[in-house]
Amino acid sequence: MATAKEHIDEIRRTKFSIGGDLNPLTEDLHQAVKNLSAELYAKDVHFLMELIQNAEDNEYSEGVDSSLEFIVTSRDITVTGASSTLLIFNNEKGFSRRNIDSICSVGRSTKKGNRKRGYIGEKGIGFKSVFLITSRPYIFSNGYQIRFHEDPCPHCNVGYIVPEWVDESPTLSDIRKIYGSATLPTTVMVLPLKADKVKPVKHQLSNIHPQVLLFLTKIKRLSVREDNENPLLNTVNEIAISSETNFVQRKNIDAESYTLHLSAEENGGENECHYFMWKQKFPVRQENRVEKRQGVEEWVITLAFPGGEPLQRGTKSPGMVTNFPFIIQADFLLASSRETILLDNKWNKGILDCVPVAFVKAFETFVKAPGPVSNLPRMFRFLPVNSSNFQELNVVREAIKSKLIVEEIVPSETQLPQRFFHKPREVGRLMPAFWNILTKAREQGVSLLHLSSHGKYILSDSFDREEYDQILNFLGVEPVDSEWYAKCIQSSLLVEEVSEDVYLELLQFLADNWRSTFHCTNIKNIPLLKYENHGGGLSFRSINGSSTGGGASLIYLCPHSYGSDRIMWLLDWNKEFRSVANHYFVPKVTQEAIRSYSKKETLTQWLKDHAKIGVVDMYDYAVILRKSLNNERKALVSYVHLLYHSFLKKDYLSWRQFDSLFDGTPLIDSYGYDHSTRHGALVPAEGSKWAGLVVSNVWKGEGYIELSEDYLKAGRLAGKVITKEKELIGFLSDHSKAYDIPLIPPPNSRIPAVSAPLTKENAFVLLKWIRKFRGSIPQTFLTCIKEGSWLKITLSGCPGSRPPSQSFMLTSSLGNVLQNGSVFVDIPLVDENYYGVEIKDYKEELRTIGVMSECGEACEFIGKHLMSLAASYTLTRSNVISILNFIKFLRTNYLPADKFISNIQNGKWLRTSCGDRAPVEAVLYDKEWKTASEISDIPFIDVDHHGEEVCKFKTELQLLGVVVAYNGSHQLIVDHLKGPFWFSLPADSIILLLQCIRRAESSERVVKALKGAKCLKTQAGFKSPDECVLCDPEWDCLLQVFNGIPLIHGSFYGESIFSYKNELKQIGVVVDFEAATGVFTRCFKERAKKSSISKENVMTFLSCYRVLSLKFPTDLKSCIREENWLRTRLGDYRSPRDCILFGPEWESISPISLLPFIDDSENYYGKYIHEYKKELKSMGVVLDFKDGVKFVATRLHLKNPSEISPANALALLDCIQILLKDKNFTFPEAFSKIVSQPWLKTHAGYRSPSQSLLFDTKCSLKPTDGPFIDETHYGFKMASYKKELSAIGVIVDIEKGCPLMFNQLDFLSETSTIVRIYEYLCQHNWKPESEAARRIWIPNGRWASPEKCVISDKSGLFGLRLTVLDKHYTGPSLAYFSWAFQVNPSPCLDDYCELWKFWETSDHILSHDDCCKFWGYVIKHWNSKTEKTLAEELVKVPVSSGSDSIRMVNKHDAFIPDDLQLKELFEKSSRHPIFVWYREPSLPSFPWTKLLEIFQRIGVRNISESVQREDLSLANVVESEEPVTRDHFIGKGLLKLILGYLSNPTLAMEVEKRHKAVESLLDLTVVETVEPIHVSYKLSMSSGKTLNVKASPMVLWERESSMIFTQKIDRSKGAGNLIEHATCFSQAISQGLLWEHSDNIDALSALLTSAFLLEFNEEVVSFLMKSKNLQTFMVDEDIISSVFPSK
Repeated sequence: MATAKEHIDEIRRTKFSIGGDLNPLTEDLHQAVKNLSAELYAKDVHFLMELIQNAEDNEYSEGVDSSLEFIVTSRDITVTGASSTLLIFNNEKGFSRRNIDSICSVGRSTKKGNRKRGYIGEKGIGFKSVFLITSRPYIFSNGYQIRFHEDPCPHCNVGYIVPEWVDESPTLSDIRKIYGSATLPTTVMVLPLKADKVKPVKHQLSNIHPQVLLFLTKIKRLSVREDNENPLLNTVNEIAISSETNFVQRKNIDAESYTLHLSAEENGGENECHYFMWKQKFPVRQENRVEKRQGVEEWVITLAFPGGEPLQRGTKSPGMVTNFPFIIQADFLLASSRETILLDNKWNKGILDCVPVAFVKAFETFVKAPGPVSNLPRMFRFLPVNSSNFQELNVVREAIKSKLIVEEIVPSETQLPQRFFHKPREVGRLMPAFWNILTKAREQGVSLLHLSSHGKYILSDSFDREEYDQILNFLGVEPVDSEWYAKCIQSSLLVEEVSEDVYLELLQFLADNWRSTFHCTNIKNIPLLKYENHGGGLSFRSINGSSTGGGASLIYLCPHSYGSDRIMWLLDWNKEFRSVANHYFVPKVTQEAIRSYSKKETLTQWLKDHAKIGVVDMYDYAVILRKSLNNERKALVSYVHLLYHSFLKKDYLSWRQFDSLFDGTPLIDSYGYDHSTRHGALVPAEGSKWAGLVVSNVWKGEGYIELSEDYLKAGRLAGKVITKEKELIGFLSDHSKAYDIPLIPPPNSRIPAVSAPLTKENAFVLLKWIRKFRGSIPQTFLTCIKEGSWLKITLSGCPGSRPPSQSFMLTSSLGNVLQNGSVFVDIPLVDENYYGVEIKDYKEELRTIGVMSECGEACEFIGKHLMSLAASYTLTRSNVISILNFIKFLRTNYLPADKFISNIQNGKWLRTSCGDRAPVEAVLYDKEWKTASEISDIPFIDVDHHGEEVCKFKTELQLLGVVVAYNGSHQLIVDHLKGPFWFSLPADSIILLLQCIRRAESSERVVKALKGAKCLKTQAGFKSPDECVLCDPEWDCLLQVFNGIPLIHGSFYGESIFSYKNELKQIGVVVDFEAATGVFTRCFKERAKKSSISKENVMTFLSCYRVLSLKFPTDLKSCIREENWLRTRLGDYRSPRDCILFGPEWESISPISLLPFIDDSENYYGKYIHEYKKELKSMGVVLDFKDGVKFVATRLHLKNPSEISPANALALLDCIQILLKDKNFTFPEAFSKIVSQPWLKTHAGYRSPSQSLLFDTKCSLKPTDGPFIDETHYGFKMASYKKELSAIGVIVDIEKGCPLMFNQLDFLSETSTIVRIYEYLCQHNWKPESEAARRIWIPNGRWASPEKCVISDKSGLFGLRLTVLDKHYTGPSLAYFSWAFQVNPSPCLDDYCELWKFWETSDHILSHDDCCKFWGYVIKHWNSKTEKTLAEELVKVPVSSGSDSIRMVNKHDAFIPDDLQLKELFEKSSRHPIFVWYREPSLPSFPWTKLLEIFQRIGVRNISESVQREDLSLANVVESEEPVTRDHFIGKGLLKLILGYLSNPTLAMEVEKRHKAVESLLDLTVVETVEPIHVSYKLSMSSGKTLNVKASPMVLWERESSMIFTQKIDRSKGAGNLIEHATCFSQAISQGLLWEHSDNIDALSALLTSAFLLEFNEEVVSFLMKSKNLQTFMVDEDIISSVFPSK
């Protein structure tokens, strides 16, 4: 044999012609290698994975610990100038001659003989990936020392695969030095790295993942290190990875599991992790086979489950990247770069289909392995709860999930040592808080044996954690329903037996989850709430039972602030009232526990809101208790005792609370009646003060009751609470709850005792009572006291009695003075001698009841007496003088006279010029009142009546209120003003009236009187103020424009009139410029309405306007702008803003409009008007063209279209252009109406804008194809008015002209134009809106309805019935017709039905092709609508006639061959075909089983259901023979063989369907007979005829009766009879099972026959299945096991 070097020389010479003639294929070979490498490898990482896989694929000597080592060195041992070199060491068997031949070739592999094991690596191709990182790789192995070069060899022009022998650079010595050992591994590769690849290679090596060894069955050690002369330059992270394996074989499922330990040494540290490995084999299914894996018979799927923290380093983990918590490794087909798995490849899909089965088996094995339940959760972390980024992997995830949820894998909670597993949906989760409660309850000895007895198994406590939520959600483990908790609590002793702390936790748990979970559950009805009953024992109530029907609480808590004493106080008193109150308290120990509970606030809130437990303090309890007393006398008295002790003794109630409670408490009166509503209570009459004074209860009418004597008695209550005699009533009296005089308010009634003088003692009792309630004495009572004659007085030294209101208590000196000064009245004084000095202590009380004590009061008394006299008769002159003298007396004696004066000054006792008046209404006359007397009626004192003496009392009169001097008494003049003034007034009167307006407090009367009177003198006579103007020189020019404006006569009134501008203005006179302009404005408006403003007025006004316009107010400016006062050329008057001052700009537009130009003719304003351009413009007159285009919009006047010049039209468009600059502008309706006339010249004549189009050169149409605007007439400028034309309705966007162009079709006949228009419509996606427009032009010269058209007819069946458009138009047009006209893309169901009915009526003989096309469409579009339509429309169905043609018969005379034995019988006996047609062979796109199902749905009957059996000897057989045991006839071997065959992928039979088929077999009743079987059948046709057939089968399967009849085998007749029976049996079984798959009947029959002859021996059956590549799946095995359980 040749040496290694001789072998290399031979390859160079013979393959690459080095040293001989040039091989013409070498260049192509070089290019092929180059292209292949560029295509396959896209990333630097490929070379590393390829070399690792190649090392795994290599062969190793037995006992060798296989390893792979990578070393990076900076030493240039190849002398190629490389800065870094990668060396790879592998202790495989080494390169053989065949390996060398392969590596020097393209597409060759030395591993093809190992394809059955599914090798991945390709040594001939994979090696070439190194060229990505090196241009010159070296190989040293088994004596070979070679290298390759990526550049073409100079001798043969081929690169990559031409070997060169290496004698040096490097030598083996160089390599050993780097390796660090004298012995090198068998194979060494030396790769001098390309400069740009050094960093990526080092990066990939530094990040190689430790898990790379997981799926390498051969390599046990892998290392990476760097070798530099200076270790400080090392940049590669060194690592050494090793693995150890412990195997466990599982032969029954062709799987093995093992634990693999990985350890990685890196940077001086060592990390370890063990992995649970599962490897399982699956047969490759036929439908998943691919050419690249030809010959591979089984898939090996390996799953790796990390048992701890997975080793992490650098790049992604090996195996498939899934986002799953486990790793998948299998023989996947990869993309060329080896970076991506081809997920859509059917080979890979087949592998992925097996992954769920492998995972579930592995998972179930791990979970159910022996060990504590607490170890299980970590196993569940392997579940793929997170979805993948790839849909195909999500399918795997869902498949895993669907399989897991039916497996019993989830542990339940139990108190037994036995572990129990259940399906995920059978297990329920509990809330964490409830788990805590259960745990504590269990520790306290509560039995939880029945935890899983309430409809759900409870998930194990060690698993029911928040950290496993995602896993449990993935499995579908749901929380128990809300009712479960109610059942659990009710069935256990949680409430009764747990400690108070745990009990509170339970309540808190319910509170936290009440609204979300328990609000509407039965939890409300279980005895959950503790309370202390009236006997002191512990009882329980439900939440629904904790309140009354009205919602009131029955159970109460004390506030958290209450200590034990207060709690017991309430509990004891609650027992005291047990006879009347149905209220209870939470036990004291529970309340104390709540008080120290950390969440007491939230728990208490829940107890209040939802458990209806009230929280009551002493006050709240007393309120509630009061409602329950039910008017029971003893209870009511006890209740007052409760309030008394709680308030005064215990301080448990505040005074306010006590007061509130007592006021609403029913009290028992002296008659024994209770009173809930009352105003107050009197102390019992015994020993009271009120009884001695008033005798009886006069307050009864005011709601006061007299208390019962029960409140005086002693008592012992609530076990140990004692009340002494009279203690309670004393308390009530002290605290104003029971009243006595003087504490009780006086009654609102009269007291008879005051009708006569009272004793001194009674008088003082009365005064004390008044002192107590002085500010709130009832009026009736007070009046009674004031008016009763009970008060002792003295009158001028004589004793007597008077009412207090008529008595005085004065000092003696003051009394004497007043008696001496008054000549009219005596004054009654309180008798101080009788009452003693004590009476002086009650001055305020005496004043309250009317006793007077002041001088002023005495004077008032005198004054009132005088006024009473005056009311009876007129006072004489002497009386008046006496009154004035009395006032003078008081004044001179320095006594206050104000009370006296105030009582007489308003009396009408003073005679005046206007009759008797009060002093305050009178005036003392003097000459200053002369002018005032002329204009007002002032009441002057009648001196003639009173005498001149009265004038001497000016001071006294003034004190009385008489006006004694003028002193600007303008208001007095106003108050007595004469009027109204209907006549002219003197100037001094007008001036006085103006003064009154200015100075009087209220001048409205004067203003009103003057406003209505023509009292002001003007140049036009006397006028009313509102007609007058007070002129001002600054603006009098404005008043000169018009004559007749009334101005006030200044010389008549003098200059002073101008100082009263404000007053004149008040009465209506115009005094300022703004008001004057108002007068002018009114005058201006009046004249403008009459069109009487002359041209002279206009010119004068314009002159004045030039001077004063800046001062003009808004109203005047508005009037000038709005009134019609300017004459126009149209002959009418208009406002300035409606006028135009003509100029040259208006020349072009004026011929087609009627515009309001100002009349500047010589007959009117003349050209002189143009000098006021500025003024006219400020008034609103339009001067500029751009400002006046609005008039064109309203005054447009289009003449005959032919007379409108292009200049006129363009001018109009200019106007529109200006108008459109205002975004809010809209054309007037009149303008739109006028402009919508046909005035635009188009290529189709004069058209309106809406019927015109602006041509676009980009359009596919020609200008003459439609009504495009004639730009040759208007000029090129017309195209620039696109926006303006659009505004008046012209269609300027070519795509919007579709309706107009479509309408043009009615006027066209030329086909080319029509086609061009359709192309245009198609281009712009237009569709017609009306039915009339829904028609399509067919180039053969006709119009067609869209309903009679289709786009395409691929079946070719409708050429004569529909118009097929793709025969006339191209693709874009066809799409347009489909979209715009809703033309069907192809014939629809209705079209097919019409076609079939046509065939039915025309006796059409169908071809096989026609039938396939028709029913192929039906199959493809089968749904409920199709079913209904065909069932109603189709009368006939196709039947096979035995020739190429197909006949149609009534569907009631056609049958589905669901029983092949019957089919064979009737086909032989019937002259006409009766069985429905179906395509043979059946295709995936045309499954005949689907067609038969369709026939059945539309009314065709099954033959087995339609025949009537007429038994001959068969009936006798049934009667005489006993049924055979099913297991004797249908054994395990038969069942397994049938399931294996039905599972064949070529049948594509779903699991449910094949199991249903097997169930029909298992349901058979087997009858075996010795005699031959004879049977006959009758089939009725719709015509009334019948078909009769007879048969004598050895085996007969009656589908309708689910019976099988078989003739007993006569083994004495030899093997022939046995074979015949076996054949008949197999045929009957096969036909019965596979009547829908007739192509497979013979194959199954042959298989069953073979097994039958060998009595379905299990080993024989297994052999037959393997020989036919058949297998049963786990779901099938489950059925077999259920039918034939193991013994």
